Amino acid sequence: MNLSSFDLNLLRVLDALLHEQSTVRAGERIGLSQPAVSSALGRLRHALNDPLFVREGQRLVPTEYARSLEFPLRHILEDVEALLAGPASFDPANAEQSFKISGSDFFAEMLMPSLANALSRLAPKIQVQLVDLVPDNYVGTLERHGIDLAFVPKIDFPTWTDYAPAFRSRFVMIARRGHPRLGRAEVREGEIVPIDLFCDLGHVVFSPEGKLKAMGDAALARVGRERRVVMTMPVFGGVTNAVAGSDLVALLPEQLARKVAPRLGLAIYTPPMPINPVLICMIWHRRNTNHPTHRWLRDLVLELLAPLNDDEERA
Repeated sequence: MNLSSFDLNLLRVLDALLHEQSTVRAGERIGLSQPAVSSALGRLRHALNDPLFVREGQRLVPTEYARSLEFPLRHILEDVEALLAGPASFDPANAEQSFKISGSDFFAEMLMPSLANALSRLAPKIQVQLVDLVPDNYVGTLERHGIDLAFVPKIDFPTWTDYAPAFRSRFVMIARRGHPRLGRAEVREGEIVPIDLFCDLGHVVFSPEGKLKAMGDAALARVGRERRVVMTMPVFGGVTNAVAGSDLVALLPEQLARKVAPRLGLAIYTPPMPINPVLICMIWHRRNTNHPTHRWLRDLVLELLAPLNDDEERA
């Protein structure tokens, strides 16, 4: 295909069709009539030599080729918007964009409610989706899964990413209130659990990949000990519910533990071994660093997460 003969306005139509899967709604999205969208779709099919969409009932379902274009096309259009819209012209109240944020369900509890409130007041047309982390490839989600922001522990990030520190998190041990063995040992809430008891209790481990060892096990290994892991969970909500309904215990980020403990009837204790606090970073693809809407959302998210550091300092 010769780019000089291709109408680049058709890319806006294709993006709208991929998002709406309807010629009527796609037209409403970009200010075109339904016949104009249908005509543009015909031109796209001819230019790209692919049906692009097949009809299933009232929906236009994208072909595999069309699906492969969705995320690259969205990024191209966002880059063009950023090129044409200077920072002074950005108005969050009128910004229309969809973002995907990758992170554990920690952020469903600790970020999304406050983010929903802020967006409803400041940028009601912005759409945000929280999606699961991809096991063993958290950073790669930015390239291969159309993720705009991801929250991961600090590592040596690739050069094609940018990042900002979000907060540090310490770990505490949680158990249900009235846990019989902790009661018999006369360990009160907030106190250090004796290491022999800690290692002998049954533990639930948070692991999206189903791994039986995590940071707590590395900390124990440094003092020559090992705990008894009996269960793994892919989400923190599963960990806390398992602990609340049994005599199992778990290590949990302190901010999350203090948020859910009153609701679930959990008690919080201090682990017997030192566990280095984890620095959680917000990372994104460098191509979005200067995009006005991306930059505004990143600043908002960091502002909403800042109290998590204050909680740690108070603790």
